[in-house]
Amino acid sequence: MSSTQGRGQLEGKVAFITGAARGQGRSHALALAREGADIVALDIADQIPTVSYAMASREDLEETVALVEKEDRRCLPIVADVRDIHAMQRAVDATMAEFGRIDMVLANAGILLTARGEQSIDDDAATWADGVGVMLTGVYNTIRVTAPPMVEGGVGGSIVITSSTAGLNGMHDGTGGMAAYTAAKHGVIGLMRGYAKTLGKHSIRVNTVHPMGVATPMVINPQFEEFYRGGEAMLETQPRLLPIQILDPNDVSNAILWLVSDGARAVTGVTLPVDAGVTTP
Repeated sequence: MSSTQGRGQLEGKVAFITGAARGQGRSHALALAREGADIVALDIADQIPTVSYAMASREDLEETVALVEKEDRRCLPIVADVRDIHAMQRAVDATMAEFGRIDMVLANAGILLTARGEQSIDDDAATWADGVGVMLTGVYNTIRVTAPPMVEGGVGGSIVITSSTAGLNGMHDGTGGMAAYTAAKHGVIGLMRGYAKTLGKHSIRVNTVHPMGVATPMVINPQFEEFYRGGEAMLETQPRLLPIQILDPNDVSNAILWLVSDGARAVTGVTLPVDAGVTTP
């Protein structure tokens, strides 16, 4: 398959996407591929012991590759843990060897650490460490290793970080896992704003998206359903303004597609809710 066949607004560009084996990451990969981008699909493709639901597998990652290739785009699969900055640097080295450029970065990798019943101090410490590791340190690591080749490329680009409505409203049930989720989703806003300022002179735009619940395996699983039923008071937010109870991954992909496109060339440093109005004051 050629990466030079003209098809869409992202023709000739390369997108580096973390958490790409399934869920939102796969949806984003396909949305960008349909617009002509070649894809680097990175995922841990393994189970983190503190995560109660089944995480993505190597077979899931292979399926993402196959689906991108059906769109006549190239897809480089990389198995790496975003918490390991040296593994992430190797991923960037492989990307540059394969494609010679990075135009878009989607720091999308995320986990949801739910628990029922009493958690020990060790349980909370472990889930806190994994949550912050994946969703805050992992975002920093991703940008730290992808920004230099984007700057050196000299043509600008776009970085989009996946946050959450929890990064705007807050969400906590007293456990380390949920504390980590909320803290990380708030923390990436600070990273985004800082990088928007430092990278703007290179025409690299940096933004966050803030979805409410999305119909992916991270949310559609028995463990989360049990957690939600037991914590509805904690999860209460302002009412949705639109009659949408849960997002389709494409809802988020469409927002990201705009953010990475030339149509948003003057948009940087923003927190973009995709939430049916949940966070509207």
